[in-house]
Amino acid sequence: MLKTFDVIVIGAGPGGYIAAIRAAQLGMNVACIDEWKNANGGPAPGGTCTNVGCIPSKALLQSSEHFDQANHHFAEHGISAKDVKMDVAKMLARKDTVVKQNNDGILYLFKKNKVTFFHGRGSFASKSDAGYEVKVSGASEESLVAKQIIVATGSSARALPGVAFDEHNILSNDGALRLGAVPKKLVLIGSGVIGLEMGSVWHRLGAEVTILEGLPTFLGAVDEQIAKEAKKIFDKQGLNIQLGVKVGDIHSSKKGVTVHYTNAKGEPQKWEADKLIVSIGRVPNTSGLNPEAIGLKLDERGAIVVDADCKTHLPGVWAVGDVVRGPMLAHKAEEEGVAVAERIAGQHGHVDFNLVPWVIYTSPEIAWVGRTEQQLKSDGVAYKAGSFPFLANGRARALGDTTGMVKMLADATTDEILGVHIIGPQASELIAEATVAMAFKASAEDIARICHAHPSLSESTKEAALAVDKRTLNF
Repeated sequence: MLKTFDVIVIGAGPGGYIAAIRAAQLGMNVACIDEWKNANGGPAPGGTCTNVGCIPSKALLQSSEHFDQANHHFAEHGISAKDVKMDVAKMLARKDTVVKQNNDGILYLFKKNKVTFFHGRGSFASKSDAGYEVKVSGASEESLVAKQIIVATGSSARALPGVAFDEHNILSNDGALRLGAVPKKLVLIGSGVIGLEMGSVWHRLGAEVTILEGLPTFLGAVDEQIAKEAKKIFDKQGLNIQLGVKVGDIHSSKKGVTVHYTNAKGEPQKWEADKLIVSIGRVPNTSGLNPEAIGLKLDERGAIVVDADCKTHLPGVWAVGDVVRGPMLAHKAEEEGVAVAERIAGQHGHVDFNLVPWVIYTSPEIAWVGRTEQQLKSDGVAYKAGSFPFLANGRARALGDTTGMVKMLADATTDEILGVHIIGPQASELIAEATVAMAFKASAEDIARICHAHPSLSESTKEAALAVDKRTLNF
């Protein structure tokens, strides 16, 4: 028997569960389908972000940061901590607890907002005058129908051609989060967000970490000045980052993994390690969705084809998040989920890709929003730049972390803020002010004239704004 809803959401990651909740808030009868399972086989909504991405990685980063602080920085504060050890099993258990709290929180929100949750895999079955039939395959089989469908099935880790993940020696982000012991030697292929974050976690805990990057430049999407500063800092920390390499054969055995590659000079190299983490990007996840049943179009990458409003070519079928074009970021998916729910309700949902902040949760953190200096040069935009180092910030000195800077880019004529780039303590929090300012078309002068609390890290944002007009007060 078909169960009828106004909206069916396939996937309960950040885009899906938020879309379901917002649609329910707007008075619609909503179903949400998700197949993630916890260790006991129960539902684990939240998608990659909650289960094997954003949330667990931040839990491990925090644990490893505490360990690093205890070993290398407590003494500066007069704290004696000898023979500090890391219990990896307990660290992983804490991470799992944090994940479960988020899973349970989403289930609670579904109940609170009267969203009907189905635990299983959702796939298209057919389309008719009644709408689109979606089959749920799981512990029990269900058939649902609705005239409005939101696909939010996320993405999966991209494997190297011919080198499958075994999650024992050759790891995706999933396996990287479940290592039961600190490897002596760890190799990562890819120096993006996942590579740097996972490399940082295990390096802090004692692993010798080598990161192999195929591109000749480090963090090419980041403002060049910030990227150069980051590379200098990571080199000093002991991360062995090699750029411009070409990976060749990879062999896995009981002893570990051997990676053959050529370096930037074209010289053949061989690196032996206990574990290999592959972090070369992600691919849209449409496996098992059965888009053929309703004639849903996919592009050459396997992503669902949508327009600027997340509409597919089929009436009433929408898609959001990693399974469509645009940055693969949890908060981008959330914004699209809200916008689609509101569009279905006849409202005017809105997402501005130019105002999506990016964060890399290393130490120091790296965060940015808007355009980089190299993008402005390429676009022929006349701009002014101002920067302020955390070395000159009183709060950063008190924290004992004066690494990095805040950099602001503004239009040379109008002074409108075009981009803000931060490397340093709590960059992930500081970038919010810049995003709000840019959303309201603020000028650098606006930020420069706003009173910021003292002492605070946010004063560095004000000082960077002052620096745009070459009138910093504390540097």
